[in-house]
Amino acid sequence: MPILRTSRTDNTAVQLLLRAAVGGTMIAHGVKHGRSIDGTAGWFGSIGFRQPTLQAKASAVVEVGAGAAIVAGAGTPVAAAAVVGTMAVAARSVHLPNGFFITSEGWEYVSNLAIAAVALASMGPGRWSVDRALGLDNKLTGNRAAALAACVGLAAAGAQLAAFHRPAEK
Repeated sequence: MPILRTSRTDNTAVQLLLRAAVGGTMIAHGVKHGRSIDGTAGWFGSIGFRQPTLQAKASAVVEVGAGAAIVAGAGTPVAAAAVVGTMAVAARSVHLPNGFFITSEGWEYVSNLAIAAVALASMGPGRWSVDRALGLDNKLTGNRAAALAACVGLAAAGAQLAAFHRPAEK
């Protein structure tokens, strides 16, 4: 009987590239929000969020924190869930009514960023990560890690929207 061998593909470079792209984007958004809390709060208020200053501060902290964790490969499924949640809130509060394409303020960009985060959770952070250094990279993997990132992120987004989002009636 022949021995079946599984192929072991080294995805380290791809995982690092994906972490840099998703995490770096989140850090950039968080820094942008954090540099202008008053402006960000005004915008949050204009799209129907109660306690817009709290929302602006929380947005900056979550985006920078999740982005930094993803870049470092630390707590990857949980950090990915934070990206999913943030993008789901953005999609629901701003982008869904505008169609698909980002050129019309649609949901194209936020959905791709969230899906990339779920894919990263599934793939794992790779060899060059805090999770690997701590021996955590094999504790929650594959479809379970992806499901955790997607479900926790969507649940958190739903909770935030239910608690704070009150869009104006059209």
